[in-house]
Amino acid sequence: MQAIRVQQYGGPEQLKLEDTAVPHPDNGQVLVRVRAASVNPWDFKLASGAFREHVPMQLPYVPGGDFSGTVESVGAGVTNLKKGDAVYGNCPFGAYAQFVAAPAKSIALKPAKLGHVEAASVPVAAQTAWQGLFDHGSLQRGLTALIHAAAGGVGSFAVQLAHWKGAKVLATASADNADYVCSLGADEVVDYKATPFESIAKDVDLVLDLLGGQTQARSLAVIKPGGRLVSTVMPPPQDQAAKYKVQATMFSMQPTSAGLTKLAELIDAGSIRTNVTKTIPLAQARDAWQHILSGHTRGKIVLEV
Repeated sequence: MQAIRVQQYGGPEQLKLEDTAVPHPDNGQVLVRVRAASVNPWDFKLASGAFREHVPMQLPYVPGGDFSGTVESVGAGVTNLKKGDAVYGNCPFGAYAQFVAAPAKSIALKPAKLGHVEAASVPVAAQTAWQGLFDHGSLQRGLTALIHAAAGGVGSFAVQLAHWKGAKVLATASADNADYVCSLGADEVVDYKATPFESIAKDVDLVLDLLGGQTQARSLAVIKPGGRLVSTVMPPPQDQAAKYKVQATMFSMQPTSAGLTKLAELIDAGSIRTNVTKTIPLAQARDAWQHILSGHTRGKIVLEV
C-alpha cells in the first residue's frame, strides 16, 4: 500500500509518500480501507519530536489519527463490525495510508448523511469538544461557556455542542470568522484582536481553553467561583485556580465507539455539522500541514486517499 511516512522528527519536510506493507489487525483491531484522513495539530506535534519522551515513536512511521473508510477485515474478538461496513474513527497514528489497523473500541459506523471526506473530519475534534464540555466541564443547560479558538476544528464542534445542550455560548475568534461562529450557535463572538475578552465574558461557568499561554492565564479571572476551566493544550496553574476558587484541569481525549455513535446520531439529526474547508490529495500531505501551521485554519482539512 501507499502511505505518508515521517522519516525523522521534524516538520512537513519529513513527510514522504512511500510503499509499505499493509498492516495486520491484531486482537480487538479492525483493518480499514481508508478513504479519507483528516489533519490534526497533534499529528505534527508528535512528528516534531516535542513529545518523544512521553510518546517515543519507531521511525519511520505513518502519522494520522482521524479516518473514514470501509472495513476490510476484523481481528479476533471483534463482533460489532464486519467486512464492508462504512466506518469512521481514530487511532494513535497510521491513518495517512490506504489501510489502517485501529482498535475496534475507537471505531463506529459513520454518519449516514456524510461522505467519507466529511466523516473523517469528525472523530478527534468532535470527541475532544464533547469530552471537554460535558465529561470534564460538566456543562448543563442554562450555564454559560466561553470557548476560545471557536473557528478551529475543536472549537467549531464545541460551539455547536454547547448550543445544542442549551448553554449560553460566548466565543473568541477573528472578525473574519465572526459570522461563521455565530452560524454555529454562538450567542456572542469576541474579536480577540480588537477586544479583550475579559470586557465581555464575566462570571462564566466554564472556559474551554484550546489555546493555552496568556489566554489561559487571563481566562481564570472571568470564571465564577466554583466554575471550571478545561484545557486541551497545557496544564492550568493550580495556585491561580485556587486563588479564583475555580477547578482547572487539562485532559487528553479518550476515543470510544459509544461517543462516535452519539455524534453520528447528532449529525444525522442535523443537530451539529462538520466543516471541511480544504480537501488535499494524500500525496500532498506536506501542503496540508503547512496550511494548518499558518495558524489561521477554519474548520478542518482532510486528506483524500
